[in-house]
Amino acid sequence: MHGVTQPALSNGIAKLEERLGERLFERSTRGATLTPFGDEILPLIDQAVSAVDAVAAAAARRRADAQHIIRMGVSPLIDSTLVAAAHDAVGSLAALPSPRHLVLREANMADLRAALVVGDLDIILIPSVAPLPRFEHRIVASEPMVLVETKVNGSEPAALEDLRGKELILMPDTCGLTTFTHDVMSSHDVLVRPYRGEATSYRVLEEWAGLGLGSAMVPRSKLTTAGTPYRPICVEGNELEIFYEAVWDPNSPIAADLEVLSARLALPPS
Repeated sequence: MHGVTQPALSNGIAKLEERLGERLFERSTRGATLTPFGDEILPLIDQAVSAVDAVAAAAARRRADAQHIIRMGVSPLIDSTLVAAAHDAVGSLAALPSPRHLVLREANMADLRAALVVGDLDIILIPSVAPLPRFEHRIVASEPMVLVETKVNGSEPAALEDLRGKELILMPDTCGLTTFTHDVMSSHDVLVRPYRGEATSYRVLEEWAGLGLGSAMVPRSKLTTAGTPYRPICVEGNELEIFYEAVWDPNSPIAADLEVLSARLALPPS
């Protein structure tokens, strides 16, 4: 997690304990638990790390503001039409309080969130699957989820319950799709039975489902092959959708611009 290996993490904790003069964790074969000292000191460490992050973020945002750019991070799951809409909104001089241009970065969810926290990105477009406290969130788009299988009988919707007991082909949990899949299945008490392998792209996910290795649940925009048979997925009579959100720091020097940009991208009120 966070790009740190277990040995490196253990070594870092050991060095910190040596510097502080007391142990933070009690270790056993069952795992690690906080010592009374660790329980007292870790909140202070968290505050110190947050303060350092805040300083780095302020410096990075000041540099970006001086260059009149908006640095936007995008999950690979985001449909290109939403990216195009963001580009058009930033490119329109009348759309934002001050003229700017857009610099895009595509990355996995963990890297995007980390870059936003330290100020390397101004705003990110990601699936709405995990909280990010202290930041502003706005739902900006949604799209239906579809089921791809080797045998599709007509175009009748598939109920989420129909996936009970079926093997689902999943991807590494980087773009947010696997997190969404687990969350929606768990919230409806449908156990995920994952295929033993992992697909590395949406195309492979689709192809493997077509070969009969399992079923695949994907956003409709990620179907890469024309004519791929699929069925919409319904939950309690409603179409299952995945939602995408814009996330930004309300204390950013360009928060006003980011607010306008996210509003331009947001779904119209129902």
